Amino acid sequence: MKQSASVAKTELRGKASRDWVGKGVTVAIILILVALVLFLGNKKHFEAQHYLQLAIDGIRGGSIYALIALGFVVIHSVTGIINFAQGEFVMLGAMICATIYHSNLPLPPVLKLIVAIVLAVAATTLIGALLERVTIYPARGSPVVALIIITIGATIAIRALALLAWGTRARWVPAFTTMEMEDLTLRFGGLIVRAQSFWIWGTVAVVLAVLFYFFERTIMGKALRACAVNRRAAQLMGISPSRMSLLSFSLAAALGAIGGIVLAPATRPTYDMGLILGLKGFVAAIMGGLVSAPGAVLGGLILGVAENIGAGVTSAGYKDIIAFVILILILLFRPQGLIGGGERAVEEG
Repeated sequence: MKQSASVAKTELRGKASRDWVGKGVTVAIILILVALVLFLGNKKHFEAQHYLQLAIDGIRGGSIYALIALGFVVIHSVTGIINFAQGEFVMLGAMICATIYHSNLPLPPVLKLIVAIVLAVAATTLIGALLERVTIYPARGSPVVALIIITIGATIAIRALALLAWGTRARWVPAFTTMEMEDLTLRFGGLIVRAQSFWIWGTVAVVLAVLFYFFERTIMGKALRACAVNRRAAQLMGISPSRMSLLSFSLAAALGAIGGIVLAPATRPTYDMGLILGLKGFVAAIMGGLVSAPGAVLGGLILGVAENIGAGVTSAGYKDIIAFVILILILLFRPQGLIGGGERAVEEG
C-alpha cells in the first residue's frame, strides 16, 4: 500500500511538473508572438490607435466566431461529435434571410427584415434537427469518428444544395440601422466603428444571457447539462440522450443562423461562406478546450483580435492563415486549450 501511494504521489508530481512546463512554453510562445507583432507594426509605423482600431474590428469578427464555437461546444459536450456542418448553419441563416427579405412580401422594409430573420432562424433550426434525425440518429451506435465523417459529408451536401438553390452570386442584407446597403459609420476620437458592429455585439450579449438562463433555470437546459456531464447517469435518471442530441443540434443550428444573419449586412453572403467561418469557429472552440462555453466565447474573441492585428501588421492575405497557425500551435503545445482544460466527462450509453 505504501509503495502504491508513493508511486501515485510521484505520478502526481510528474503531471504537475509537466503542466507547469506546458504553461511556461505557452506563455513564452505568446510573448514571442506579441514581440513579433510589435516589431512588424513598428516597421509600418503603427501607433496605439492603429492597434486599437484593428482590435475593435477583430472583436466584431470574433463575436461571430464565438457563436459558431458555442455550437461546436454544445454538440460535442452532449454527443462527443465535432459537427463540421456548423459553418453551413451560418451560411443558411444569412442566405435564407436575404432570400426572404428580397421576396415579394407586401410588408414595410423593417417588418420584412424582422420576418426574414425569424423565418431564417426557424428554418435553419429545423434543418439542424433534420440533419441529426436523418444522419446522426440512425448511426448513433457507430464510432465517433464515423459520425464526424458523416457531418463532413453533410457539409458537402448542404453546400452543393445551396449552390443549386442560390448559385454563385452574392446576396445582401440591409444594415440594421440604415436599412440600406451602406451602413452608418460612427467616429469616436480617431476610431471608426460601423453601426452594425453594435448590433453584432448586442446580439451576442443577448444570446449569452438567454443561454445562461436556459442552462441554469430551465428543466430542459439542466437536462442538457446533465447529459453533457455523464450520459449514462442522465439516462438512468430518465433523461433521453437521443432527445438531448436532437436538442443540441437544433440549438447549434439556431446559434449559427443568428451569427450568419447579424454578419450578413457587414459582408455579402454567398453559398460557400460557411466553410472558412466554420473552420475558424472550430479553432475558437479548440482554444476554449472544446467543452467550455465561456472558453469558446473568449477563444472566439481572442482569435478575432489576433487574426485582425496579425493581418494588419503583415498583409490582409494572411488573415485566414493566422487562425490555422494558432490551431497548430495549440495542438502542439496546449492540446487541452488555452482556457479550457478538463477532460470531457461523457460516458457512452
